[in-house]
Amino acid sequence: MEGTFYVQGIGSRPKLHVCADGAGVVGHAGARLLADLADATGLTSLYSTALSPLRPRGTGHDPGRIATDLAVMLADGGEAIADLAVLRDQGEVFGPVASTPTAWRLLAAVDERVLDRLRSARAQAREVAWLQACETRSGIPAAKAGGREVPGLVLDIDATLITCHSEKDQAAPTYKGGFGFHPLLCFLANTGEGMSGRLRPGNAGANTAADHIAVLDEALAQIPDAHRHGTDILVRTDSAGSAKSFLTHVRELRARGICTFFSVGYAITEPVRRAIRALPEQVRHPAPDQDGTLRESAEVAELTGMADLAGYPEGTRIIVRRERPHPGAQLSLFDQDEGLRHQVILTDTPFTSGSAQFLEVRHRGHAAVEDHIRCGKSTGFGRFPSRHFPLNVAWLELSLAAIDLLAWTRVLLLDGELAAAEPKKLRYRILHVAARITRGGRRLRLRISATWPWRHELAAAFHRLAALPRPAS
Repeated sequence: MEGTFYVQGIGSRPKLHVCADGAGVVGHAGARLLADLADATGLTSLYSTALSPLRPRGTGHDPGRIATDLAVMLADGGEAIADLAVLRDQGEVFGPVASTPTAWRLLAAVDERVLDRLRSARAQAREVAWLQACETRSGIPAAKAGGREVPGLVLDIDATLITCHSEKDQAAPTYKGGFGFHPLLCFLANTGEGMSGRLRPGNAGANTAADHIAVLDEALAQIPDAHRHGTDILVRTDSAGSAKSFLTHVRELRARGICTFFSVGYAITEPVRRAIRALPEQVRHPAPDQDGTLRESAEVAELTGMADLAGYPEGTRIIVRRERPHPGAQLSLFDQDEGLRHQVILTDTPFTSGSAQFLEVRHRGHAAVEDHIRCGKSTGFGRFPSRHFPLNVAWLELSLAAIDLLAWTRVLLLDGELAAAEPKKLRYRILHVAARITRGGRRLRLRISATWPWRHELAAAFHRLAALPRPAS
């Protein structure tokens, strides 16, 4: 009948009676995968050696194990040192875990010398993980751009703002009107590993060349020798990394046998504007998208030789892209005059190694670093636990270790969709799964629910982990 509406009945959920007396049930069972991977790559034992001077008289919890447990907790989504309780209260799965005060004392004892040892330990564990990837998989994957693989390794450097709601040491007003820290970070585009990071006050400059040099050098120290020498390494930054001294440093690394190249954003200065206006239309070419198809209303052109690049390394090229701006895009006065959005990059990749179209789309892949930073903020460095700056620096280093554990899990242990999953998806599907602990035949068994949709993926990951070749002790 007209004007009459029928509502389908809503099925009721089964009634539950809740009690808190369950036995043999554990949560976050998948996080054991991360702890075992830390052992399999040698990270736990390397941390133990690096932190052994902090263990008084050889008693109590092993400091390396505490550091590993903190990294596992952060990879699992923990946000505070007290979140170690999730591991500690499930001793049947994770073994003995230090108390919150003990973990605090360890982090407070980390000075610059200890921090250097932690970084060295992580670099050695990375070498093992990469060797394991070569022996059990197809090695470290290539970064991609324009539907093609980018040869070698790609390092992405970028800064981000971390808001602090209390006055922590060296927290300061930021250029966006907030208050907190302004860390500079470097990620490996091939795998998403967190290579290096430098915690800085909120008022630190975005384009400080000395900080870019320090973060790059620390990132290069993380790359195993077999890859650091003889492999092309592309360094990408936004325009904050276009300082002449930083690009000169990138070029000078070649004298040390490190094949570094740069691809950085560049400000559109008045000489660049004049060069853009003088470009003949016939030298502009359609711009490719990341999948290799041509992007509508976007063009790329070579500006090399038309703009003054005095003081930049020899062979530096300048490339411009223009396109119809999307709604809401911020335009300069020059862009408003032209009605098109312009972006410029500098690179020292030779003409024989890439067309302007490919080099421009290769540079646009740098935007993925914002995804790595966003995920990193949910893996530790989105919140810093202490008022004391050195302790927060140690927290950042363990956050990078947590990011590495997640990256190694994807590369070594997972397939298909999960091999490219962000931390949130991995936690929801793999790490936070509940399970039962049973004993029988002198074995301790972790029983994942037979109805859990990703039970086979998690079980397969544990089997692959058990089959990984182990480093010699």
